[in-house]
Amino acid sequence: MIRRIDLRGATGPVDYRAAVPRAEFDVEAATHAVVPILEAVRTRGLEAIRELSERFDGVVVDDIRVPAAALTDALEALDPDIRSGLEESVRRLRATCAAELEHDVVTDLGPGARVTHRKVPVDRVGLYVPGGLAPLVSSVLMNVVPAQTAGVGSIALASPPQKDFGGLPHPNILAACALLGIEEVYAVGGAQAIAMFAYGTGPCRRVDLVTGPGNIYVVTAKRLLKGEIGIDSEAGPTEVAILADDTAVASHVAADLISQAEHDPLAAAVLVTPSVALAEAVEAELIDQVAATKHTDRIRTSLSGAQSGIVLVDDLEQGLAVVDAYAAEHLEIQTVDAAAWAARVRNAGAIFVGASAPVSLGDYCAGSNHVLPTGGCACHSSGLSVRAFTKSVHVVDYSREALAEVADHVVTLAEAEDLPGHGAAVRVRFQD
Repeated sequence: MIRRIDLRGATGPVDYRAAVPRAEFDVEAATHAVVPILEAVRTRGLEAIRELSERFDGVVVDDIRVPAAALTDALEALDPDIRSGLEESVRRLRATCAAELEHDVVTDLGPGARVTHRKVPVDRVGLYVPGGLAPLVSSVLMNVVPAQTAGVGSIALASPPQKDFGGLPHPNILAACALLGIEEVYAVGGAQAIAMFAYGTGPCRRVDLVTGPGNIYVVTAKRLLKGEIGIDSEAGPTEVAILADDTAVASHVAADLISQAEHDPLAAAVLVTPSVALAEAVEAELIDQVAATKHTDRIRTSLSGAQSGIVLVDDLEQGLAVVDAYAAEHLEIQTVDAAAWAARVRNAGAIFVGASAPVSLGDYCAGSNHVLPTGGCACHSSGLSVRAFTKSVHVVDYSREALAEVADHVVTLAEAEDLPGHGAAVRVRFQD
């Protein structure tokens, strides 16, 4: 079901990132399909969105904005246990978001010379919540809570219309919006939702920033519209890497691989281990557990794909090099001294330490955010946080005396760059 990749005995420089392949996620190929969608929404607005919803979602949507009553009704009808789970997840996420909130930094460079690094929330954001293979109600929380904590004043959310629910998004998604006080919700999915946010269509005003995961068409739309709007990242198929030694429990490891594989047939599940015995035990567990789970076909496709595998290494040092190069969205460490190994990891969207921290904990109730960089982007990018919803502004406050202290330096540097007007703008302030 899952292949092996044997890196033991490797000599000389090895490109470990290339040695562990990922699912193909060809944004360039999707561009041909997405460009006409963006142009249609830009030029024909609501008419185009309605046509696209009928074509892709099989739903005719007259009013793309979800009525307030639908949000209230969804929350009232929500299963009490689900509501309790959402409330606990929100409580934990609010706590970590509040701790991440950055404050203004003031630097005094001399008498009368002050620079303030001010943190300012984005004015208006559009949040996207997928509703394809799974209605990701948790993604409502992961997008909304950091935006609210950052102080964003205007929040709009879009999720695909569902044929089974009268053209509205999934009721659990609506209930989560109501729970968090989000009143501006749109029954729009796919690339057309990103276009709606970017251009301002119908009742939806233009936003400054779009965040949230999505399929390849959503990702492509975000890439094409970057500059028109800010985006958080280009998140592709989900992935988990597990660094484990012979102390790991095979049934735990197999269950964690399956938990990511059930997201999507393109999801990646990778075990990196120096233990052949663990590899064999996990392979056996996968056969039994996959057969017993709900989404067997989807999971089997993911686990048997080129993007998944069991990577055999000489030791944990080589294993660490492999997972660092792979830069997984989610990285589990199930080893002796797991915290010590985790502390040495440089590249991962989120790190889960020890046997009691499975990825699914992070998906819901860890207090961390599950919107994370994929496709190796964790080597340069971070997961969604309060910081994504703020921007920095430098406030420069100099007195005449403070300017005089550096005036000659400014003039000299301006002349070195052949920009005499820059120097003149300083000199003129000291002419009698």
